Amino acid sequence: MKKSSVKYIINTALISLLIVSGCTKLDEHVYDKVDVSQFLTRRDDVIRDFLRPFEHAYWSIQGNDIYAVGENSTDEIGTFNRQGDWQDGGYYQRMHYHTWTTQDGFTSGAWTAFYQGIVLATNSLQDMEGITDPDKLNVTATELADFKAELRTLRAWFYLRAFDFYRNIEIVPDVKHTTTGNPQSPPEETFKYIESELKAAIPDLPKREALGDDGIGRWTQAGAAALLVRLYLNAKVYINQDRFSDCATVCQDIINGKYGNYQLDTRWDAPFDYTNSTVNSETIYGFPSSLARTHWQYDGGMYFWAMTYDAAPLYCGFTDFGQANPRFALQPGRDVDSVEYSFQLGKPFVKFQHYPDDYRLKLYKNLGNSKREGMFLYGYLPYQHVVNGKTVTDTVRGNKGSYPLFIRDQVGWFLDAKPGQRIADKESNMNHADHNSGVFFLKYPLYPTPDPNRITSAYAEIRLSEIYYSLAECKYRAGDKAGAATLLNAVRARNYPAGSPSLYKAGGSQLNDQEMLDEWGREFLGENRRRTDLIRWGLFNSGTWWDKKPDADNHTAIFPIGRDIMGANPQFVQNPGYN
Repeated sequence: MKKSSVKYIINTALISLLIVSGCTKLDEHVYDKVDVSQFLTRRDDVIRDFLRPFEHAYWSIQGNDIYAVGENSTDEIGTFNRQGDWQDGGYYQRMHYHTWTTQDGFTSGAWTAFYQGIVLATNSLQDMEGITDPDKLNVTATELADFKAELRTLRAWFYLRAFDFYRNIEIVPDVKHTTTGNPQSPPEETFKYIESELKAAIPDLPKREALGDDGIGRWTQAGAAALLVRLYLNAKVYINQDRFSDCATVCQDIINGKYGNYQLDTRWDAPFDYTNSTVNSETIYGFPSSLARTHWQYDGGMYFWAMTYDAAPLYCGFTDFGQANPRFALQPGRDVDSVEYSFQLGKPFVKFQHYPDDYRLKLYKNLGNSKREGMFLYGYLPYQHVVNGKTVTDTVRGNKGSYPLFIRDQVGWFLDAKPGQRIADKESNMNHADHNSGVFFLKYPLYPTPDPNRITSAYAEIRLSEIYYSLAECKYRAGDKAGAATLLNAVRARNYPAGSPSLYKAGGSQLNDQEMLDEWGREFLGENRRRTDLIRWGLFNSGTWWDKKPDADNHTAIFPIGRDIMGANPQFVQNPGYN
């Protein structure tokens, strides 16, 4: 007899909790349920129960290849086969070419990650709902209402991600008394459920100013409202309903301060710097990071493996983790002869170069005192070291030869070719790259090991910039190009010198569908939203980029439900187009 999916996820979640808690005494007592009164006996118990799902949520931004497939399936980032490195049985090529199968790890892994979060949040929420006398636990009624609202919001965040990923998903309202799975809900039902959960949570959520600098990682009214923005912005895709007007209303309310006071950062790098956890940051919702505890965006599942070997310890001076690994790089904008490709999508580095005075285009460099400049790694990466008592300058090398790497906006086998030197091998695709191939990016700073603020930037899951861009898109779709340009420029101004010609003209004459999509790509490069944006603009399946041709149809706009998950619940129906 097959297990239900709910029981499968609950068991997986509980196993994970046991691993995390590090239990060593395993008494032979089995309980089918535990009453809240037996383990919530003091305030600390309530706080721990409340916080339990949040660390899993932080891990889930990159765990089980969620980040990898979210980016690799788009026109921005690729995990190339670098002379045998990252070939991995064609796993990443299938992500890129949209040829994944139900046996690919991420198809079950993402579902498990999302539903572990849903189960953990629901379990804690039901514990909170079981508290009848919070005063006995030294918890105020207001605090308890806040805890429940935050758990509902966190759970809605998980549901929204699963909805975007799979579309046909299961709603799990109870984990305390149910061991049988449910069939998947129709998208319209799921949409309404997420919407209603967020609307119900907002009144009991705090505003950021009430939490102060300790509020990072806590869901606020603006955070829940921002999830409504994401839901409404993509409603046409999700349920074939135009909700751009509702999206615009919520965006304007957030900008106007209805849900708390937020201001745009004035430096391009500030949303990703170690100061982004304070009330002065534009971060609406973030996960707090620290060297000694958790720092998932700096893990190999995300940004630490978005640079070449030795770039971290040698070029950046960050030695805490050892070597990096070139898992993620930008897809190329030019062929092996340096000729720009003619297609409109992709070419992320070229899209930045359309505005050459962009501060972000500078080569990434640590400046000391917790400061940096630039966002990309390209060309030679020089560093100094001592040889026989003398300081000499060298440059970063790969692991397939002793020659210095010259990192370029191209993909091919350049090996020891010098800059500008033509190579005879013209092949350029996911299965034919070397360690010179593809510009790397450091969105979050990698300060040197002596720097006290290294890898302490919070992961900015929701930024005020997203609200400005979402409202700009709504205005653009409504025909208000001038309004869209004003909103985009409010964010873009920090990327260029004062008076820069790179800002959009007041009337928005430069804006068209492609430029809107390009600008989303520039501002949110590597933040794992590109797939959703491409789908919303109707190009994820029909577009061409680099060596990626249009799909035969649009069934790959949602992923298949993995074989393991399908086997756990016989009520599940596989997503259309997949076996």
